[in-house]
Amino acid sequence: MKKLSIWFTAILVAVGLGLLVPGPASATASYCGLTWGSLMKTDGSMSGAPVTNVRTGQHYCFDRLVVDLGSGPAPGYSVRYVGQITQDGSGKPVDVRGGARLQVVVRAPAYDDSGHATYKPADQLELANVSGYQTFRQVVWAGSFEGQSTLGVGVRARLPFRVFTLDGPGSGSRLVVDVAHFW
Repeated sequence: MKKLSIWFTAILVAVGLGLLVPGPASATASYCGLTWGSLMKTDGSMSGAPVTNVRTGQHYCFDRLVVDLGSGPAPGYSVRYVGQITQDGSGKPVDVRGGARLQVVVRAPAYDDSGHATYKPADQLELANVSGYQTFRQVVWAGSFEGQSTLGVGVRARLPFRVFTLDGPGSGSRLVVDVAHFW
């Protein structure tokens, strides 16, 4: 009887500490509190600020793509999931690793007013090393044509994302695309 009493007390303590019964799950709770969604995000503004760099970063809840722009206001954009990334101008398909493809169109050129390139990646099929990233699989350059530049991001699956622009550093600006690790 004493053993039964000890076990019963231990179970009550464990339940009281929340060790045996998980807390209630909410059907509306989202991963990391993110509520972004996976539908197209767009802003039709154009910018003369040229693309100068593309970089990526890893965060706890998402992977981040940043497109740096030279002197000028933040550009407009169109970011959406597509079946195939295509090169600007030619429409030639660009192979991209991953279960889904995110097309990022920056409404800014990658060349200056004289037509000289302001961003010329060493390897158009690997703009950034994303090995070890939780969501990103590949970042590719699809070109710059008629005042806009296109990138492709291969992601693990069609996951929620957000898009926003930032001023700075200095007189420059940035386009930021965050893709969540999970739904």
